Amino acid sequence: MAFVFDESSITIKTDFPHQVEKRTNLRISMADGCQLAADIWLPEDAEINPVPAILEYIPYRKNDLTAPRDSIRHPYFAGHGYACLRVDLRGCGDSDGVLYDEYLQQELDDGVAVLHWIADQPWCDGNVGIIGKSWGGFNGLQIAALQPPMLKAVISLCSTDDRYADDVHYMGGSLLASDMLWWASIMLAYNALPPDPAMVGKRWRKMWLHRLEETPPFIEKWLEHSRRDAYWQHGSVCENYTNIKCPVYAVGGWADGYTNAVFRLLANLPGPRKGLIGPWVHEYPEVATPAPGIGFLQECLRWWDQWLKGIDTGVMNEPMLHAWLQESAAPQSNYTSRPGRWIAEQSWPTRQKQHQYFLAAAEQLSPTESTPNQERIAQLSGSQLHGFYCGVWCPFGEEGDMAPDQQIEDIRSTCFTSPPMKQQTDYLGFPTVELVFSVDQPMAQVAVRLCDIPPSDAKQGSESRLVSWGMLNLTHAAEADASHAAPKLLVPDRIYKVTVQLNAIGHTLPAGHRWRVALSTTYWPHMWPSPTPVMLTLYSGCRLALPERRAQLTDEKLAPFGPPEIAPKMRIDTLRPASRQRSVTHDLVAESATLFNRSDGGAFRLRPTDAPFTDIEFGTIDEDRYTITEGDPLSAKVTCRRVILLGRNGWRVRIQTESRMWCDAEKFHVFNSVHCFEGEDEAEVEIFARESDFSTQRRFL
Repeated sequence: MAFVFDESSITIKTDFPHQVEKRTNLRISMADGCQLAADIWLPEDAEINPVPAILEYIPYRKNDLTAPRDSIRHPYFAGHGYACLRVDLRGCGDSDGVLYDEYLQQELDDGVAVLHWIADQPWCDGNVGIIGKSWGGFNGLQIAALQPPMLKAVISLCSTDDRYADDVHYMGGSLLASDMLWWASIMLAYNALPPDPAMVGKRWRKMWLHRLEETPPFIEKWLEHSRRDAYWQHGSVCENYTNIKCPVYAVGGWADGYTNAVFRLLANLPGPRKGLIGPWVHEYPEVATPAPGIGFLQECLRWWDQWLKGIDTGVMNEPMLHAWLQESAAPQSNYTSRPGRWIAEQSWPTRQKQHQYFLAAAEQLSPTESTPNQERIAQLSGSQLHGFYCGVWCPFGEEGDMAPDQQIEDIRSTCFTSPPMKQQTDYLGFPTVELVFSVDQPMAQVAVRLCDIPPSDAKQGSESRLVSWGMLNLTHAAEADASHAAPKLLVPDRIYKVTVQLNAIGHTLPAGHRWRVALSTTYWPHMWPSPTPVMLTLYSGCRLALPERRAQLTDEKLAPFGPPEIAPKMRIDTLRPASRQRSVTHDLVAESATLFNRSDGGAFRLRPTDAPFTDIEFGTIDEDRYTITEGDPLSAKVTCRRVILLGRNGWRVRIQTESRMWCDAEKFHVFNSVHCFEGEDEAEVEIFARESDFSTQRRFL
């Protein structure tokens, strides 16, 4: 949980137009008596000269886990004439209640109530915006769809409009094995943390025990709802984009897991909207890697000034979309920067030429279709070990997150490679792969990788650079009446046609480079394997369609953003440095492989100067293990362990959780344990323990 960034490339602002006052741990009452905890930064004279307000509303504990990152943003906005609030969700941090799941109606209703409370305060002029990354980006859009009158604009970063098809749980109707249990186990540990006694007083223990006894493991509900039903439709703003009337600024990064939504929001929202995509991971752009970072807080101010203060900043006279068009780069497991250039689109979608290739015999990706219709061109039976080197689904910028050279994965796939490009070509948008196929099993999936192949090197051969990927549960798409809501079993040997949409790209393919499409019926650990090994046969008519972008005269003159600026980060003492281990081991006797990830977030002491209580300490250690055996899809297993330490001045707690997920042919099985301790060293006492087992039917998975 370390908040580390390269401060040498960022301007630390200390001189602002307004002096800033911080008010700590205010209590906002909900209709049922539950109180939410909030910190507020605002101009000192706001009671006399009311200002617009900006809300960030998330579950990640304002008093400790997010305090360092909050310190660089909210004072910055407040110094420019805004009241900025960081509110802990119900059941999180120092707020009352229990968090039963993501994005429940209670969460959204509470958010609307918070907006009403803000608008009624003497320091607020009645205009409010919401900003948030990830969870806060999701619920910002969801609250906007409820149309509270005081909400005038939203900035949504690294978020989604579709909770089923494009989030941490399922992707293309396939279970996202790399992240579903991982994320559920993170929330299992976070939800087990107590409120801070310094903030809530003597009732902290009663609040904590209630939270521990009542909070369920989120994974159980997510597994039960394996189809796109009302559970996932709730909170998916794509169900009715027209519900969002206020202006939306959608922000993402090519290395992030949520960038697809930026394009959909621009194409479908009815009101004022803008999009921004950089090379970044799952982080705010002023501190994100890979470089270049941008002056994102200044860009936010232009947006807020336009919509909350009524100042014409010119932000809506500019192109709808700014994107960093990435150049081809050697594969690395960690990038500090990505070469490229800024481009702009006046609107989205834009008219594009589809650059097509056809999958042909002899593993060729041909510019022309010359094979007779429905002639067999390939068969693939995926290796269960395919996917270990394909990188993290949603990187946060830790070392080892990115996909290395894909040659090892290409060997475990069926690949089709194009001739060398005659000229450099730019691409922006969604690649698609249309497949004409049959399978030998009633349940099957397919994973598709798109790789950039540079000219061969005499010593090393040719690298394979992962550009995009996608996966599809074929029971959700092959039959004419099949869907994510109503899957249909496949008829073995029947010929079907489906389209697999890959993740959006912004990529320049140089002359001499080639495209490669790699196909497999397996993709562990991203895709939980089908219960039986699958043989998939491809027929002629399969094709790759790439969204070719035509260069524009304005591109060369484009320099849309200034350098990064932030407010001073609070003082942080490092008690244990952060570290990362990520490795793949292969048991040659058992023919099994394991991906092991250990993220030691480090341990820190926070030393804020603007809070009544200081010196809180916290530390995190996460371990995740993904194992599978060649030829045995039922051997798939995920284990996630978490340790969180929290305390100050003699008060110490330790949270320890373990989550395991495995399967048989009919069911998924999950084990969760939570153990909570209080005290230090030999005086530590276990005050809560719970272990639970859960099983549910496999439904077309």
